[in-house]
Amino acid sequence: MAGNSKRRGATRTAGSKKGAKVGTGGHGRKALEGKGPTPKAEERPNHKAYKAKVRAEKEAAKRPQSAARSTPRDRTSRAVDLVVGRNSVLEALREGMSATLLSVFNRIDADDRVTEIVSLAVEQGVAVREVTKATLDALADGSPHQGVALEVPPYEYAHPSDLLEAPAPVRIIALDGIQDPRNLGAIVRSAAAFGASGVLIPERRAAGMTVAAWKVSAGAASRIPVARATNMVRTLEEYKKAGLFVLGLAGDGEVDLHASSLLDGPLVIVVGAEGEGLSRLVRETCDQIVSIPIAATTESLNASVAASIALYEASKALTA
Repeated sequence: MAGNSKRRGATRTAGSKKGAKVGTGGHGRKALEGKGPTPKAEERPNHKAYKAKVRAEKEAAKRPQSAARSTPRDRTSRAVDLVVGRNSVLEALREGMSATLLSVFNRIDADDRVTEIVSLAVEQGVAVREVTKATLDALADGSPHQGVALEVPPYEYAHPSDLLEAPAPVRIIALDGIQDPRNLGAIVRSAAAFGASGVLIPERRAAGMTVAAWKVSAGAASRIPVARATNMVRTLEEYKKAGLFVLGLAGDGEVDLHASSLLDGPLVIVVGAEGEGLSRLVRETCDQIVSIPIAATTESLNASVAASIALYEASKALTA
């Protein structure tokens, strides 16, 4: 009979009556509150962006430490250093420099240099591995590697007194605070080209023989010693006691470089820092300050260019 059915919902209860109800006193308000801003896609475990991030982190953890990005200056404190570029790597291997690993781009367009590089590495017992361009880019940290990178022990600097043991006449190029490793590399290359005995650099606040310097030197760093001075002024004084004249380069020099009477003897040529030039104490230590004549419209020469000209003039004076 209608109204007597026992099925659910067939009869009304007192609480099912439509209309106003007694309030909850705010107890249900929390259910209506928001849960804050929506998390980013890579922070939601069920989102594909989160899974991609997890995969990338796992792959990064598997990479060897040698592939981590660092600046050339940071590499000098690591257990190994890097020589990059075909000419630089080839020169290092030709000189028999101790090396541990040669990395070669797996799709490299090999030329005669690459063929000789691999051959020399195999002959000298250096491990050779093929790597991707991304790996080489990370190793070189922006330096042009041309598809090859050679791991070598950190550069071994000579002692300043070692430069005096070269055959006479001794010709040393001293750098008073050169900051750019590319300038250092270019000067090392010029020093080797013009028969200098070695290069002297400060131990602090100056460029060292890093990847960039090696690259620009085109391997010359394996043929000419580079020494570090704890105190540049004191070292120059010791060179003077050993019979060398100290010649400083500056735009306001006392005489023109080519007119100096000191070029044909035992000599230290001092080049100042980029922009700042010679420091006061180093300048006072010099026996003579010379300048390179240039056009009035040109303010100054690059430090490596000035050093190259001075080295050329000094070598020319020996044959005059």
